[in-house]
Amino acid sequence: MATPRGAPPRFFRFLPDVLVDNIPQKGERPSQGSISSSPLGARAPCGGSMFPALKTELQQPLPDPYEDFMRRHLQYYGYFRVQSGRPPSPVPPPPGPKSGRPREREPVTRAALPKETPQGRRSLSPARVRSRQLLYDEPDSATPRLREPRELFPVLSGRGPLQAPRWPVECEVIRERVQHIEWVPPEPEYFYQSTGNEKVPEIMGEEKGTVVYQLQSVPTEGSYFTSSRVGGKRGSVQQLAVSLHGPEDDTLLFESRFESGNLQKAVKVAAYEYELTLRPDLYTDRHTQWFYFRVQNTRKDVRYRFTIVNLRKPRSLFAVGLRPLLYSQRDACSSRVGWRREGGDIRYFRGGTGSYCLTWTARFPHDRDTCFWAPGYPYTFSDLTRYLRAAARDPARARVCRLRALCCSLAGNPVYLLTVTNPARGPQAAAAKRAVVLSARVHPGESAGSWVMRGFLDFILGSSPDAQLLRDLFVFKVVPMLNPDGVIVGNHRCSLSGRDLNRHYRTLLKDAFPCIWYTRNMVQRLLEEREVLLYCDFHGHSRKNNVFLYGCSSNSRRHWLHERVFPLMLSKNAPEKFSFQSCNFKVQKNREGTGRVVMWRMGIRNSYTLESTFGGSTLGSRRDTHLTTEDLKALGHHICDTLLDFCDPDQTKFIQCLAELTELVHQEIHRKLSELGQDVNLEENWSDIHLSDIESSTSGSDSSLSDGLPAHLLHRAEEVSQKIKMFQKKKKKPLQTRKQRNEQYQNSNSKRFGRGLAGGPLEGRASFATTLQKQPAFLKQLENPGPAAVTQEKVRRQQTQLSGRGRDAAPAQPAPPLIRPKDKERVQQVQHLTAMPTVNAVVSAFRRLRQEDHCKFEASLGHIGQKPGAPASLAPRSLSSARGEPAPGAQPGRRRGGSLVAYPALHVCTYPCP
Repeated sequence: MATPRGAPPRFFRFLPDVLVDNIPQKGERPSQGSISSSPLGARAPCGGSMFPALKTELQQPLPDPYEDFMRRHLQYYGYFRVQSGRPPSPVPPPPGPKSGRPREREPVTRAALPKETPQGRRSLSPARVRSRQLLYDEPDSATPRLREPRELFPVLSGRGPLQAPRWPVECEVIRERVQHIEWVPPEPEYFYQSTGNEKVPEIMGEEKGTVVYQLQSVPTEGSYFTSSRVGGKRGSVQQLAVSLHGPEDDTLLFESRFESGNLQKAVKVAAYEYELTLRPDLYTDRHTQWFYFRVQNTRKDVRYRFTIVNLRKPRSLFAVGLRPLLYSQRDACSSRVGWRREGGDIRYFRGGTGSYCLTWTARFPHDRDTCFWAPGYPYTFSDLTRYLRAAARDPARARVCRLRALCCSLAGNPVYLLTVTNPARGPQAAAAKRAVVLSARVHPGESAGSWVMRGFLDFILGSSPDAQLLRDLFVFKVVPMLNPDGVIVGNHRCSLSGRDLNRHYRTLLKDAFPCIWYTRNMVQRLLEEREVLLYCDFHGHSRKNNVFLYGCSSNSRRHWLHERVFPLMLSKNAPEKFSFQSCNFKVQKNREGTGRVVMWRMGIRNSYTLESTFGGSTLGSRRDTHLTTEDLKALGHHICDTLLDFCDPDQTKFIQCLAELTELVHQEIHRKLSELGQDVNLEENWSDIHLSDIESSTSGSDSSLSDGLPAHLLHRAEEVSQKIKMFQKKKKKPLQTRKQRNEQYQNSNSKRFGRGLAGGPLEGRASFATTLQKQPAFLKQLENPGPAAVTQEKVRRQQTQLSGRGRDAAPAQPAPPLIRPKDKERVQQVQHLTAMPTVNAVVSAFRRLRQEDHCKFEASLGHIGQKPGAPASLAPRSLSSARGEPAPGAQPGRRRGGSLVAYPALHVCTYPCP
């Protein structure tokens, strides 16, 4: 039944009349005494007393269905909790205007919100939903907003804390924050000049010294990376340094459990002398070159000696004047002095255990100071994060630089990728830009590469006209830190896979080498989109001074010597730091997996490895001086300048450099030929000479021990191989020679023959088994043959006789027994025959017996197979009778004796008598 127009809804028909009258009708405003403005009991006291429960329910505002459902849903899953009672619901809006459409909900203001309860929660305001997807701009704001979608990997933002590095779970990490200031020494720092009288200390070891610092657990060869976490190992950090016995105790306190730190053990061998042991790269037992540690409780006027006892490289720049770096915390705070070169009495020598040692002496500037030692300027993952965060905060730099995470490392640390270029005017202009790919820190111990990268980024993100022009011409793809895990843990060369990443650019193992795999994949996609003009990977070198490049010689006659133009231009732009004579362009077989060779084979003609020295320069006015951080950053500026010269539309500089290179190559070839005593005129065929023939091999580090599968895959392969060995079947014996087979056959037959004649008169006659492959039947039962043996012999004789006779021959008669027990003489003769080792010996014995008494021999043979009372058998048949022909003197069809059984088995009856 339909409800009449103007009548109250069906629900209100069950209410008292006094309540229905007070409900506003459609299009009617509530009156002053209506239910929406005054309590129910004030208008109709009788109704309020009759229905108290209904009165209370009507006073409660009706909840919004959607909000009520969402609160219940979130409360069910634990995202929304209320201390007591059901969650409050907002007050419903008043009815809409006369048009019939509901009025829009007005925003909730702070004045409309109820006051806070003593427990600190609002009683009637919407409770905040505990969800990561909702954000409140202000603490007192009641209107949330949705969080922006997250990217696949974490990217730096201008707000919030820095990305904390993740460590392997085996590594303990101190909670103190280690950070250094940047400082440029006002005067050049010269090399140490050796006097030849430097002391070579005796290596004492912990047997004669006192261990003052030692890492408890170091993952080495045989273990592999499993997991990581922020802060490293769980639990409290142990105190590894020794405890001081009082203020007069002058023992140094060592520490290296911080980012990029490396020191495994310190042994005090004298009052102020310490022997130091470096930690090898994690999950390996090699690559001990980088060191970075802290010392505390120093004394000012004391000369200390430090000796590192487990270095691996036979040559080092420490042998030609390199000094270690010292950083004083007190000087940094008081006078803003940072890293500086210190140390004297420096000696690099070979130790007694096959490793190499470095020793130096130094004086600390202050008492009870905190100092740091390192071979080069440290540049950590946190330093890079702070720099990129500052670039993201700067609107000018953020407009031309896009920062994202290329991938995550094994430990979960982001590998950042920067794309630097100016916005193009159109799609065609954007597609016409060429690309330049730069990377650094694939070897974590080569921190000089990061400082060069820092200088390059400062220039390319700047506002200079040259930087603007470069961004208009190129798209720069920059990976500033390829191996963040190795940088964090303080490795020198390897990643957490225990392998050198710069030997695995051809790898297919994306999960084991993600940083390299994604970098190569990025370059492949970039090559499909546009031309890549240049690739350069920034490294550091610990055995050669100056800065130089490794390249790849081209075999194309059209581009002969073109790959050498960029290094030559760079040497002209930085003549006091870059050495073109130290460059090398030979592609060696053990360098096929490096970044420069792989990128070169992918189609990038100008593919280089930039090597920045740990030491200094030997060129021009900077001769015999160390390079500072400003020098390394300036080199990044020079790379940008050289790139502009290399791509200048005016090819004058390019042609001049090419002509100079041709002359240099001519001189080098003439020098090589003169050394060989040859004089060849090659004025017209210079481009036919392969330049790798006149170049020596590069002096890079040998990482062949760090090639191959990662450590965790090797461990799994070893486990699988052990399981296979446990369950696999026994392998077959290899093939033997004829002599070995004869000996084996002789041993086996002798044993079998001895078992068959056990207890008989032929027991132990094993030599006869080697002569006869098949034993004669009459030798098996010389005495007392049983009825079964006789029956078998009858059947065999019948078959032999039938085979030698025609189809019409009469059936053979029953065969007589083999031998009579009382015939002792024949038994002795047969026993004598069985002792002969070979067939020739048996034949000789028969001949000898027949010469002595031929008749007696025939009688004995004929007497063997004769029955008792039967006549003597005839002579043995000849070879023709064995084929079915009658023997001489024998009547056709006449049966002969038992000699037919014995002689074919012995193979001696066919020899005629002499």
